[in-house]
Amino acid sequence: MSAATVTHRVQRLLIAGLGFFVAWQVAALAGAPRHVQVVLGLYGFVFHVAFAKAYSLVPSYFARELAVPRAPSVQLPLSGLGVVGIAATSFGAPSFVGTLGAALWLAGVVVFVGAIAWTVRDNPTGAETGTGEAKADRRTVDRYANAFVPLVLAYLLAGAYDLLAARIGAPVIGGGSATSHLLAAGAGALLVFAVGFRLLPRLLVASPPRSLVVVVLPAGAIGPLLLATDFLGGLVFQVGAALEAIAVVGFAATLIALFHRSDRRRVGGYAVLAGGAAGVVGVALGLDFAFRGLSVPLADAHARLNLLGFLGLTIVGVTYHMYPPGAGRFPWAGDRTALATVVFLGGGLALEVLGILTGGTALVTVGRVAALAGGVGYGYLIVGLLRQQRAR
Repeated sequence: MSAATVTHRVQRLLIAGLGFFVAWQVAALAGAPRHVQVVLGLYGFVFHVAFAKAYSLVPSYFARELAVPRAPSVQLPLSGLGVVGIAATSFGAPSFVGTLGAALWLAGVVVFVGAIAWTVRDNPTGAETGTGEAKADRRTVDRYANAFVPLVLAYLLAGAYDLLAARIGAPVIGGGSATSHLLAAGAGALLVFAVGFRLLPRLLVASPPRSLVVVVLPAGAIGPLLLATDFLGGLVFQVGAALEAIAVVGFAATLIALFHRSDRRRVGGYAVLAGGAAGVVGVALGLDFAFRGLSVPLADAHARLNLLGFLGLTIVGVTYHMYPPGAGRFPWAGDRTALATVVFLGGGLALEVLGILTGGTALVTVGRVAALAGGVGYGYLIVGLLRQQRAR
């Protein structure tokens, strides 16, 4: 099977993720409950884009080629329909539709994890990094970051299992919002850390501070497990929140250092920086309710900052680096449009969070309208760039 065929299959996952991104912002503007936004934003957008990029990047980072090239096309209908089924129950569909959706999403995750695991089966910890001689000085960090990828896969499986188990009455690890922490913090954020420490230095042509790399990855690996197993509990939950905060703040500091050391000033870099800043505020709110108690406004702001802010803007920034808007040859393509989408997404998020915390419903609405505009613009640019690539 040609590399171009595999690339096209991976791109379909990416396009599905972009569709879920827009649907998520529409749902937020319509006032959908937080759990619906998590389904569309986390299971739909974040993970479909993560699946697409992981199929492309992880094999090469482990000095391998994807061993199951049909996996992306097998996974997409499973995980895509799974998201639709889970979300549909919040709009009046029978409960069995949600159960079927959770089962399909788990099946899609199994396909993904199985394909990646089979690909790296003879190099499970990533000791072989695929790092060329010209970048030999980065092998230590690359090898260290690779070692955490199996934990990402474990968190992903655990969260997907919990999602279904809670619906069929099977034993769960955490259940409820704890499942989202297994997936968002355990799989999503840890994947951002592990892949980010390899990808971002190459995109920005700069080296990360090794002291931060050493701290961020283990903190980001342990924190989600404590959060999920003692969700809203006592000391264990508080330690987990503290570790996750250390990981996110350390990663944000790494982004600042990379950006400072880099001569490249691209629009994607600003989006990644904005994502890091949102993550810092998000974990600060998480620490607040871990130690002082939960409130609905804090929980809503915390979820939005971490999903749309930390994970969302980071993904936006990385995709703009990998698909430069300035290379577009279609209407409105370019860095100015891309920067506008980042401003709409980041600024809209800031207004929305301010409105949530102060009770300003008008601010929340304006912020969500801005985020929707940014999401539509982002999707337009990436889909246009993908179509342009295929036409070559």
